[in-house]
Amino acid sequence: MMELFLPGSASLKDKRMVLNSIKDRVRHRFNVSMAEISDQDKWQKAGLGLALVSESQANAEQELQKIFRFLDAGTDYEIISHWMDYQKYGG
Repeated sequence: MMELFLPGSASLKDKRMVLNSIKDRVRHRFNVSMAEISDQDKWQKAGLGLALVSESQANAEQELQKIFRFLDAGTDYEIISHWMDYQKYGG
């Protein structure tokens, strides 16, 4: 999950344009699912969730760090915070 600040957004429409651009770029470059999961009614704040499946936690961590570095280069938003949660299934 990551929280974003979108200083240039003056409406929900502006916010959606920025978020759609972010989601499209990330999905195109990385094999992840991404969705807005919080703060849908706020113009300048967004909570985005990312999901990926990997053979190991280390590999997942490495891929998520690549995604965060990629997103850190964005200019229409600022990453306020991010955190990760891992779920292990099977034996």
